[in-house]
Amino acid sequence: MLAAVDHVQLAAPPGSEGRLRAYYADVLGMTEVPKPPALAVRGGCWFRAGGVQLHLGIEDDFRPAGKAHPGLRVTGIEAYAARLACHGAPVIWDDDLPGHRRFYSEDPVGNRLEFLEPAG
Repeated sequence: MLAAVDHVQLAAPPGSEGRLRAYYADVLGMTEVPKPPALAVRGGCWFRAGGVQLHLGIEDDFRPAGKAHPGLRVTGIEAYAARLACHGAPVIWDDDLPGHRRFYSEDPVGNRLEFLEPAG
């Protein structure tokens, strides 16, 4: 039986780790998690915030997915959107999910991210 989502992995192009660290740590406020040595040689980086883990793995023929994305629950969504916008990240609001405020953005390599907060 499934108990929880342990992590979500997104792909990234070779050599993008610096941009990913700047975005996921500095902009989103996540903490980088050291990769096990056997996996670190593959490149990429892992991040955590609370119970959320995102792993960025290197893919030689990387192309960001057009629709696939993790949905990340936040608190204070207006302030969080402003934080991303201040760092130059796109913020695209979407009102199509009843009972939630949400917006979409992209990381520096084009991965789509959804940020949402229950309304009320």
